[in-house]
Amino acid sequence: MNLRLLAAALSASALSVSALAEPPDLAVIARASGTPEIPGLKMVWLAPWGDVAKSHPWRNIIVHQTEGPAGSARGGAQEQAKNPTRRGVMVWVETDGSVYWAVSETLVPTHTDGANRNDNKYVDNSKTYHQVNKDTSIGVEFAGNYPDVTRGPTDAQVSAWRVLVRVLRARYQIPLDRVYAHNWIDFKDARYCEGCALATMAREWGE
Repeated sequence: MNLRLLAAALSASALSVSALAEPPDLAVIARASGTPEIPGLKMVWLAPWGDVAKSHPWRNIIVHQTEGPAGSARGGAQEQAKNPTRRGVMVWVETDGSVYWAVSETLVPTHTDGANRNDNKYVDNSKTYHQVNKDTSIGVEFAGNYPDVTRGPTDAQVSAWRVLVRVLRARYQIPLDRVYAHNWIDFKDARYCEGCALATMAREWGE
């Protein structure tokens, strides 16, 4: 093989390897149905995705923390799967970064307390007061801040959240400024700011 043909063969081989190494497009995966593999996430599917065009019209994401111990996300998600509209959320995140998709995206679990905050302490509540509630919002629950409720998320949870929030926003076309901490929209627990660090991270990461 002459040098020109050898160079062409090596170039083609490099392109082939590059194509194989190219990560799948999260935006494309986010619009899928079923139980897709999502790079960067360990997903446990208790309910599969359906046709996104037929899902509930989700407009917001609310970040919660359970005040539960490590390991409680799995149990919470399983109970949610048995009784989807109980007080809880659609998506649960364990301290090891595992993400549990608990219920069908067409159903509305009971979470938040009615978006009763109207003091503009964290965000402009004129856009959230009695509007960012269970009927309009996907709830994401992070486990593990027990017995110290001021304990922040684990590194594994932060890594999972970095991918998960992108997937949720892409799937349901949710703008970045509609990612909220529970404490930004509801008066809740005076001991700590529930979900604030995680919601702030999501907004700072941007697109």
